[in-house]
Amino acid sequence: MLERLDYVKIAPRRVLDAGSGPPRRDLGKRYPGAQLVALDFALGMLRRRSWFSRKPLAVCGELERLPIAAAAVDFVWCNMVLHWLSDPLPAFQEFARVLAPEGLLMFSTLGPDTLKELRAAAGEARVHAFTDMHDLGDMLVAAGFSAPVMDMEIIEIEYTRGGSLLADLRSSGQTNARTDRPRGLSGPGFSKRLGKPLRATFEVVYGHAWNGRKLEPEAKTVRIFKRMP
Repeated sequence: MLERLDYVKIAPRRVLDAGSGPPRRDLGKRYPGAQLVALDFALGMLRRRSWFSRKPLAVCGELERLPIAAAAVDFVWCNMVLHWLSDPLPAFQEFARVLAPEGLLMFSTLGPDTLKELRAAAGEARVHAFTDMHDLGDMLVAAGFSAPVMDMEIIEIEYTRGGSLLADLRSSGQTNARTDRPRGLSGPGFSKRLGKPLRATFEVVYGHAWNGRKLEPEAKTVRIFKRMP
């Protein structure tokens, strides 16, 4: 996502890192003159920011109900967060609300082919669900964004045993947040399958769009002089 900013000419005054986790240096380094607002649902994550030379403004809140005034930011950055939401549309609507006219939204998330091998081994309800790229594009338009651009890439990782994949997912915080997930043990059959080599597919979806509201044209005063006879 940072590399994609090389092709976008913006000079934001205020940047919202939506779902920041521990605030990162990258956005502050790219836009040193901008105020960085780091927002996350987990207060503990926001407290891990003491190593910043210029601390961002830390805000604890939810993406679907941003505690930020309308048109207060020029750029919303949302990296690997939207797949935690059962419905990303309310978050897109909030992003549109807090963005200034013609402000930019840029995000990444995971698509439905993510962890398809683990889903086949464990069962549908034991793996997190992910929104299709085309549905995300439709949501952007519904939220009032214009000129949405969507694309994706596939990353595949080979594990010598499936248990190593689960360990990686747990250590990175990527757990199953489905409300309909089974609460009991998975059984010996699943444990046996985890002892075998397993491929893990990650469908990484990227998107950006502009706030559909237009900047109001500056008022111009035209003076008309009457020619004297």
